[in-house]
Amino acid sequence: MNETTTLYRPTGPEELELVKQSGYRKWPPRLPEQPIFYPVTNEQYAVEIARDWNVPASGYGCVTKFEVRSEFMARYKVEKVGGAHHTEWWVPAEELDALNDNIVGLIEVIREFQA
Repeated sequence: MNETTTLYRPTGPEELELVKQSGYRKWPPRLPEQPIFYPVTNEQYAVEIARDWNVPASGYGCVTKFEVRSEFMARYKVEKVGGAHHTEWWVPAEELDALNDNIVGLIEVIREFQA
């Protein structure tokens, strides 16, 4: 089976630069103070974070979209962290390499916001 699940990630300029350096193929390792990687389930929520958090913090935010093998993502439950559309997966930092290995295609920038 080659079914995929679409994930979105609000991304700031530093993280996006590291994604670019990977050829848009993987997410960089988490920092020690970042024990979890949080891709979100929908574009609306990703836009809110990129626009309302990343832009004020750094002057730039974008929304990325990527596909991950559904069989891999099935190991994680969707967490609701606010309103009805505030849903995300919590991937432990030590499992990020496995997530990267299950990305199908490239990580795409689909929306950009600037101060």
